[in-house]
Amino acid sequence: MSTLLSAQTWFSVGVRRRPARNVRWLVTAFAVVLAAYVIAAAAIVIVAPWTLAVLFLSGIMALAFVMIGPFPHSDPERPALADWLASALALATGAYFAWHAGIIEQRIVLLDPLTDADVVFASLLFVLTLELTRRTTGLGLTALVLVFVAYNFFGHLLSGVLQHGLIDYRHFLEITVFTTDGILGLPVRVAATYAFLFVLFGTLLQAAGGGEFFFDFAAAISGRRPGGPAKVAVVSSGMYGMISGSPTSDVVTTGSVTIPIMRRLGYPKTFAGAVEVSASTGGSLMPPVMGSAAFIMADYTGIEYRDIAVAALLPALLYYVSVYSQVHFASVRRGMRGLDEERIPAMGRTLTRGGLFLLPLVVITVALLEGYTPTMVAIFGSLSVLAVALLRKSTRIGPRALIGALADTCVRMVPVAGACAAAGLVIGGITMTGLAAKIAHLVYAITDAQVLASLLLTALITVVLGLGMPTPSAYILAAVLMGPLLAQIGVADLPGHMFILYFAVMSAITPPVAVAAYAASSIAEANPLHIAALSVRLAIGAFIVPFAFVYGPELLMQGEWTETVLAFASAAGGLVMLAAALESHLRAPLGGWLRLLAALAGLCLVLPDWRLTLVGLALAAAPLLKGPPRPAVAGQEE
Repeated sequence: MSTLLSAQTWFSVGVRRRPARNVRWLVTAFAVVLAAYVIAAAAIVIVAPWTLAVLFLSGIMALAFVMIGPFPHSDPERPALADWLASALALATGAYFAWHAGIIEQRIVLLDPLTDADVVFASLLFVLTLELTRRTTGLGLTALVLVFVAYNFFGHLLSGVLQHGLIDYRHFLEITVFTTDGILGLPVRVAATYAFLFVLFGTLLQAAGGGEFFFDFAAAISGRRPGGPAKVAVVSSGMYGMISGSPTSDVVTTGSVTIPIMRRLGYPKTFAGAVEVSASTGGSLMPPVMGSAAFIMADYTGIEYRDIAVAALLPALLYYVSVYSQVHFASVRRGMRGLDEERIPAMGRTLTRGGLFLLPLVVITVALLEGYTPTMVAIFGSLSVLAVALLRKSTRIGPRALIGALADTCVRMVPVAGACAAAGLVIGGITMTGLAAKIAHLVYAITDAQVLASLLLTALITVVLGLGMPTPSAYILAAVLMGPLLAQIGVADLPGHMFILYFAVMSAITPPVAVAAYAASSIAEANPLHIAALSVRLAIGAFIVPFAFVYGPELLMQGEWTETVLAFASAAGGLVMLAAALESHLRAPLGGWLRLLAALAGLCLVLPDWRLTLVGLALAAAPLLKGPPRPAVAGQEE
């Protein structure tokens, strides 16, 4: 227990405040102004990328230092004087850089000298970024950032391949602050555009009642099935995750309903929490919205977000096949029943009352397929939510609700912006020192350019990087460090970066640091590390499918449609067999050797090779033919 507490303390973030009335009004007004700026910059006014990023980040910092205390035990209602001072310094920094933006954007890096004021305000931005990172993501990511910063300043003292040239403080600030390769680089720009607007879309949909509709829709689909509550959690969390893109907020939103129901009907509390965590995490992989890391992937690789969303569809469906199958077999093995009939809404009534909320998803999907930019897709989606919400009095979003949605979006973006700023800080250091090429050289030497070994090492590095940071940071760091290596050994950009994205997402539920599991633990009243460990088992498909689509890109819809259909069917069957092996149940309970056959069959079916598929079908025969035990006949010995 002491180990658990120390881990929670080390990786804990500052307290999320619910400020008193006067402060809340001030924060809301400021957040609405900031949201209006982001929307205007995306749709109306053309703002230079560096200026857009610095104004957005300084505004988010000013909001964050008031809304998030420095420590878990800080006052949850009243910001301290130090918080107000940090917020004022953030605003002053943004004002200074906005006033001098024209000069800064025209200067020649490392040639035009920095003024003393430039150095002062750049140093402020650097320090405030570290504090924002610490408050929003904990000491894990902050410590990693400081390691990279120390390497920038002291790496010239090393020997061998990791040595680099001398970098003084002004050189460090030049790259870190006054270019788009550092703090104000790609991750923050994505947070200030695509990510913000898609979070706004999800917030508006929730404000109109879309979350309640998705739960009712899931209950109508699967509520009567064995293990109905757990299956409702899988379906509803997956649907809600499509629009939220945040596993933690998904757990809190849908888990507050599904976890208590599962516990009341007899599910172990750890299993109830793990079902919700694994189902919610998959939302970051499910099109059309996915998560903020997918937007960073689009900008970093130059691949159209539309192509990423299309390619992500089948692997995401396979993920939920894996989770749903394990839930089904576990429920049947435990003899769990469905939801009480009075809790299951009729499908017709559900669609009549809330089917209009499917229209915004259709709008987003059509806009993506038509080739609109992610920014415009998010704007179309938000406008469609506002339009369909007008059709019913109960769903209309009035001025007060709209103001609340804009403010909530800014607050939800605070941890995302903190993670993205930290990632940009590390990227700036990697750019200055050439560390990416050095790491690629070392990994290349270790793996001898073997694809499987390189993929395994990439997966390991990505998961380890993600143990102390949010998904966007884990993805961008792994992409910068390992992306060039994967390209060098012949892995195409789309499957290679999708591979990294999957393990970045899965790092969020991998012990010992699994933020979504900690959120679920407070609802399920269970050990968060036990929840995280079981979540990894339920999400086993996400650790296997990426290898399959690297070797067989048909799963990313690259190739003939017949090959794609066959690859998907084989992989889906394989994941069902793996689920049966993990839960010791298929059509009937499975013994030791039948579990082994089912597991081997599953692996063979998932891997993209027709010979392995035939072997998998042969191995699956024995577990499939073992039917349920026959009931005893009267007068006959059992």
